[in-house]
Amino acid sequence: MDLSNKVAVVTGSGQGLGLAYATELARHGAAVVINDVDRATADAAVATITAAGGRAVAVVAPVGPTETARKLVAAAVEHFGRLDVMVTNAGILRDKVLWKMTDDDFDAVIDVHLRGTFTCVREAVLRFREQGEGGRIIAIGSPAGQRGNFGQTNYAGAKAAVVGMVRTWAMELQRAGITANAVCPVAVTAMTETVPIFAPYIEQMKQTGELPAVIRREVGMGTPEDVAGLIAFLASDDAAAITGQAFSVGGDRLALWSHPQLTATAFHDGGFSADDVAAQWPIVFADRVESVGEEFPEEVLAK
Repeated sequence: MDLSNKVAVVTGSGQGLGLAYATELARHGAAVVINDVDRATADAAVATITAAGGRAVAVVAPVGPTETARKLVAAAVEHFGRLDVMVTNAGILRDKVLWKMTDDDFDAVIDVHLRGTFTCVREAVLRFREQGEGGRIIAIGSPAGQRGNFGQTNYAGAKAAVVGMVRTWAMELQRAGITANAVCPVAVTAMTETVPIFAPYIEQMKQTGELPAVIRREVGMGTPEDVAGLIAFLASDDAAAITGQAFSVGGDRLALWSHPQLTATAFHDGGFSADDVAAQWPIVFADRVESVGEEFPEEVLAK
């Protein structure tokens, strides 16, 4: 996988998943713009990449504002001459149940995840179109956006919207040779350490350095490095025909999420009154309702 002719921006790449993505892109030859809100963290990430022979610079700024998006694209062009890949990874959590979630809790998460994805992709696409050589949008989603998750109204809403934007961008950008895909990773990070069901397994990993097979395969959860290979692939020329897709990746599992489809349909001349709906519900729809939330193996739930 040769990315030596590519330049990538990875938001939120000072540590965790973002750093794994940036490191993997650099390992395959890409020049990388690192982004973080903390100068020391960003500089350490750059040092890690350059010490391994890679090329990287840092932009220290919070993702969300258009100004930051412009700084990121400008840094790529100033230091490396172009931009080919935008990976929108930056994120924060403000988890609370609906009735306890404040406006600030909601707005902060939406600003980073949703607005940050929008502003960074918009600026990247402006540059891609100017260059006239296509480009790669890799937007980081989450299983929470696909299935919902308790206590994550803000996060799940933002991540669901990210996938919706990717599907739209895939249509809008196709003629320009720009692909847009979403990646929904599951990995041991500071963000997943707060999830109670994962806590004993993460503790086990800290003690032994390993996760059990049921977690790596059935849950699809592993290390940040387990996710990074997909990012490098989607950034490559080999992925030029792949667009509008949502991937699930983690541990030993790689999968595609389906797009929403109609699962049950009824027809009634003249439309449906409330009584018509009530009559059709048990016949057509009652046994076709779908579950919400992530579904885990019994072995995991019982631990």
